[in-house]
Amino acid sequence: MNAHLVWDWNGTLFHDMDAVIGATNASFAELGLPPITLDRYRELYCVPVPRFYERLIGRLPTDAEWAVMDAAFHRHYWTLAESCGLAEGAAELLAARRAAGATQSLCSLAQHDRLLPLITLHGITDHFVRVDGRTGPSGGGKAAQMARHLAGLDIAVERVVVIGDALDDAAAAEHVGAHAVLYTGGSNSRASLETAGVPVVDTLSEAVEHAERITG
Repeated sequence: MNAHLVWDWNGTLFHDMDAVIGATNASFAELGLPPITLDRYRELYCVPVPRFYERLIGRLPTDAEWAVMDAAFHRHYWTLAESCGLAEGAAELLAARRAAGATQSLCSLAQHDRLLPLITLHGITDHFVRVDGRTGPSGGGKAAQMARHLAGLDIAVERVVVIGDALDDAAAAEHVGAHAVLYTGGSNSRASLETAGVPVVDTLSEAVEHAERITG
Protein backbone atom coordinates (compact mmCIF):
# COMPACT_ATOMS: atom_id res chain seq x y z
CA MET A 1 0.00 0.00 0.00
CA ASN A 2 2.05 2.90 -1.31
CA ALA A 3 -0.67 5.53 -1.70
CA HIS A 4 -1.54 8.15 0.88
CA LEU A 5 -5.29 8.65 0.54
CA VAL A 6 -6.89 12.03 1.15
CA TRP A 7 -10.56 11.26 1.64
CA ASP A 8 -13.43 13.63 1.05
CA TRP A 9 -16.26 13.46 3.59
CA ASN A 10 -19.68 14.56 2.30
CA GLY A 11 -20.92 12.25 -0.43
CA THR A 12 -17.80 10.08 -0.20
CA LEU A 13 -17.13 8.53 3.21
CA PHE A 14 -20.37 9.99 4.57
CA HIS A 15 -23.45 8.84 2.66
CA ASP A 16 -25.50 12.01 3.07
CA MET A 17 -27.11 12.72 -0.30
CA ASP A 18 -30.59 12.17 1.15
CA ALA A 19 -29.83 14.88 3.71
CA VAL A 20 -28.35 17.15 1.03
CA ILE A 21 -31.40 16.86 -1.21
CA GLY A 22 -33.79 17.17 1.73
CA ALA A 23 -32.01 20.29 3.00
CA THR A 24 -31.79 21.77 -0.49
CA ASN A 25 -35.50 21.35 -1.10
CA ALA A 26 -36.46 22.55 2.38
CA SER A 27 -34.40 25.70 1.84
CA PHE A 28 -35.81 26.10 -1.67
CA ALA A 29 -39.34 25.97 -0.24
CA GLU A 30 -38.45 28.83 2.12
CA LEU A 31 -37.16 30.82 -0.86
CA GLY A 32 -40.12 30.10 -3.14
CA LEU A 33 -38.10 27.89 -5.50
CA PRO A 34 -39.37 24.57 -6.93
CA PRO A 35 -37.88 21.32 -5.57
CA ILE A 36 -35.03 19.54 -7.32
CA THR A 37 -34.50 15.81 -7.91
CA LEU A 38 -31.29 13.97 -7.07
CA ASP A 39 -30.53 13.44 -10.76
CA ARG A 40 -30.99 17.14 -11.51
CA TYR A 41 -28.84 18.09 -8.53
CA ARG A 42 -26.03 15.83 -9.71
CA GLU A 43 -26.28 17.23 -13.22
CA LEU A 44 -26.03 20.87 -12.11
CA TYR A 45 -23.93 20.83 -8.94
CA CYS A 46 -20.71 22.85 -9.00
CA VAL A 47 -18.56 25.11 -6.87
CA PRO A 48 -18.42 27.89 -5.98
CA VAL A 49 -21.92 26.96 -4.78
CA PRO A 50 -23.48 30.32 -5.78
CA ARG A 51 -22.77 29.21 -9.38
CA PHE A 52 -24.90 26.14 -8.69
CA TYR A 53 -27.76 28.42 -7.68
CA GLU A 54 -27.16 30.47 -10.81
CA ARG A 55 -27.71 27.32 -12.90
CA LEU A 56 -30.94 26.70 -11.02
CA ILE A 57 -32.51 30.15 -11.01
CA GLY A 58 -30.93 31.68 -14.09
CA ARG A 59 -28.90 34.36 -12.34
CA LEU A 60 -26.17 34.67 -9.75
CA PRO A 61 -27.60 35.35 -6.26
CA THR A 62 -26.67 38.61 -4.62
CA ASP A 63 -24.44 38.38 -1.55
CA ALA A 64 -27.47 38.95 0.68
CA GLU A 65 -29.49 36.26 -1.12
CA TRP A 66 -26.62 33.80 -0.91
CA ALA A 67 -26.27 34.37 2.84
CA VAL A 68 -29.97 33.52 3.29
CA MET A 69 -29.75 30.45 1.02
CA ASP A 70 -26.63 29.15 2.72
CA ALA A 71 -28.00 29.63 6.23
CA ALA A 72 -31.28 27.92 5.31
CA PHE A 73 -29.51 24.94 3.76
CA HIS A 74 -27.22 24.34 6.73
CA ARG A 75 -30.03 24.74 9.25
CA HIS A 76 -31.90 21.87 7.61
CA TYR A 77 -28.83 19.83 6.67
CA TRP A 78 -27.39 19.35 10.14
CA THR A 79 -30.74 18.10 11.43
CA LEU A 80 -31.14 15.62 8.56
CA ALA A 81 -27.50 14.49 8.72
CA GLU A 82 -28.12 12.96 12.14
CA SER A 83 -29.89 10.05 10.42
CA CYS A 84 -27.12 9.44 7.83
CA GLY A 85 -24.33 6.89 8.06
CA LEU A 86 -21.05 6.00 6.47
CA ALA A 87 -20.94 4.81 2.86
CA GLU A 88 -21.07 1.06 2.34
CA GLY A 89 -17.77 -0.54 3.27
CA ALA A 90 -16.15 2.74 4.34
CA ALA A 91 -15.44 1.79 7.95
CA GLU A 92 -13.93 -1.54 6.92
CA LEU A 93 -11.72 0.04 4.24
CA LEU A 94 -10.39 2.67 6.63
CA ALA A 95 -9.68 0.11 9.35
CA ALA A 96 -7.96 -2.31 6.97
CA ARG A 97 -5.63 0.35 5.59
CA ARG A 98 -4.68 1.56 9.04
CA ALA A 99 -4.04 -2.00 10.20
CA ALA A 100 -1.79 -2.54 7.18
CA GLY A 101 0.27 0.55 8.03
CA ALA A 102 -1.04 2.71 5.17
CA THR A 103 -1.68 6.39 5.80
CA GLN A 104 -4.82 8.37 5.08
CA SER A 105 -6.26 11.74 5.97
CA LEU A 106 -9.51 13.66 5.63
CA CYS A 107 -9.96 17.03 3.91
CA SER A 108 -13.52 18.31 3.85
CA LEU A 109 -15.48 21.48 3.15
CA ALA A 110 -17.77 20.59 6.05
CA GLN A 111 -17.47 23.00 8.95
CA HIS A 112 -14.51 21.82 11.05
CA ASP A 113 -16.14 22.10 14.46
CA ARG A 114 -19.17 20.13 13.21
CA LEU A 115 -17.05 17.57 11.34
CA LEU A 116 -14.89 16.41 14.25
CA PRO A 117 -17.76 15.26 16.50
CA LEU A 118 -19.37 13.51 13.54
CA ILE A 119 -16.35 11.40 12.62
CA THR A 120 -15.90 10.63 16.32
CA LEU A 121 -19.52 9.49 16.49
CA HIS A 122 -18.86 7.05 13.66
CA GLY A 123 -15.72 5.71 15.34
CA ILE A 124 -13.23 6.48 12.57
CA THR A 125 -11.15 9.36 13.95
CA ASP A 126 -8.11 7.22 14.73
CA HIS A 127 -7.83 6.03 11.13
CA PHE A 128 -6.64 9.46 9.95
CA VAL A 129 -3.26 11.09 10.44
CA ARG A 130 -4.84 14.51 9.87
CA VAL A 131 -8.38 15.90 9.64
CA ASP A 132 -9.16 19.33 8.19
CA GLY A 133 -12.61 20.79 7.82
CA ARG A 134 -13.61 24.25 6.65
CA THR A 135 -12.91 27.13 9.02
CA GLY A 136 -13.83 30.05 6.74
CA PRO A 137 -16.95 31.02 4.76
CA SER A 138 -18.84 28.28 2.94
CA GLY A 139 -19.52 28.00 -0.77
CA GLY A 140 -16.00 28.00 -2.20
CA GLY A 141 -13.77 25.31 -3.65
CA LYS A 142 -11.25 23.03 -1.94
CA ALA A 143 -7.99 23.89 -3.74
CA ALA A 144 -6.51 26.26 -1.17
CA GLN A 145 -7.63 24.07 1.71
CA MET A 146 -6.06 21.01 0.05
CA ALA A 147 -2.76 22.89 -0.22
CA ARG A 148 -2.87 23.71 3.51
CA HIS A 149 -3.84 20.12 4.30
CA LEU A 150 -0.87 18.63 2.45
CA ALA A 151 1.47 21.24 3.87
CA GLY A 152 0.73 19.73 7.27
CA LEU A 153 1.74 16.25 6.12
CA ASP A 154 5.27 15.00 5.49
CA ILE A 155 4.27 12.98 2.41
CA ALA A 156 5.59 13.14 -1.16
CA VAL A 157 2.82 14.52 -3.34
CA GLU A 158 3.32 11.83 -5.99
CA ARG A 159 2.03 9.32 -3.42
CA VAL A 160 -1.12 11.33 -2.69
CA VAL A 161 -4.47 10.29 -4.15
CA VAL A 162 -7.56 12.37 -3.45
CA ILE A 163 -10.78 10.34 -3.34
CA GLY A 164 -13.93 12.43 -3.67
CA ASP A 165 -17.35 12.67 -5.25
CA ALA A 166 -17.16 16.00 -7.08
CA LEU A 167 -15.26 17.67 -9.89
CA ASP A 168 -13.92 20.08 -7.30
CA ASP A 169 -12.03 17.22 -5.63
CA ALA A 170 -10.20 16.53 -8.88
CA ALA A 171 -9.50 20.24 -9.30
CA ALA A 172 -8.08 20.41 -5.76
CA ALA A 173 -5.86 17.41 -6.46
CA GLU A 174 -4.60 18.97 -9.68
CA HIS A 175 -3.92 22.24 -7.84
CA VAL A 176 -1.45 20.52 -5.52
CA GLY A 177 -0.02 18.08 -8.07
CA ALA A 178 -1.71 15.00 -6.59
CA HIS A 179 -3.71 12.21 -8.23
CA ALA A 180 -7.48 11.81 -7.96
CA VAL A 181 -10.14 9.12 -8.17
CA LEU A 182 -13.79 10.16 -8.30
CA TYR A 183 -16.72 8.23 -6.78
CA THR A 184 -20.23 8.27 -8.23
CA GLY A 185 -22.11 8.01 -4.92
CA GLY A 186 -22.20 11.72 -4.19
CA SER A 187 -22.88 15.13 -5.65
CA ASN A 188 -21.94 14.83 -9.33
CA SER A 189 -23.23 12.51 -12.04
CA ARG A 190 -20.93 9.98 -13.69
CA ALA A 191 -21.13 11.97 -16.94
CA SER A 192 -19.96 15.09 -15.11
CA LEU A 193 -17.18 13.28 -13.25
CA GLU A 194 -15.82 11.73 -16.42
CA THR A 195 -15.04 15.19 -17.80
CA ALA A 196 -12.23 15.47 -15.21
CA GLY A 197 -10.08 12.91 -17.03
CA VAL A 198 -9.37 10.83 -13.91
CA PRO A 199 -10.64 7.35 -12.92
CA VAL A 200 -14.34 7.26 -12.03
CA VAL A 201 -15.65 4.40 -9.89
CA ASP A 202 -18.92 3.19 -8.38
CA THR A 203 -17.58 1.87 -5.05
CA LEU A 204 -15.02 3.03 -2.51
CA SER A 205 -13.20 -0.29 -2.71
CA GLU A 206 -12.68 0.32 -6.44
CA ALA A 207 -11.40 3.79 -5.61
CA VAL A 208 -8.77 2.35 -3.27
CA GLU A 209 -7.72 -0.25 -5.85
CA HIS A 210 -7.28 2.47 -8.48
CA ALA A 211 -5.31 4.62 -6.03
CA GLU A 212 -2.83 1.83 -5.39
CA ARG A 213 -2.41 1.14 -9.11
CA ILE A 214 -1.85 4.82 -9.83
CA THR A 215 0.94 5.14 -7.25
CA GLY A 216 2.33 1.59 -7.53
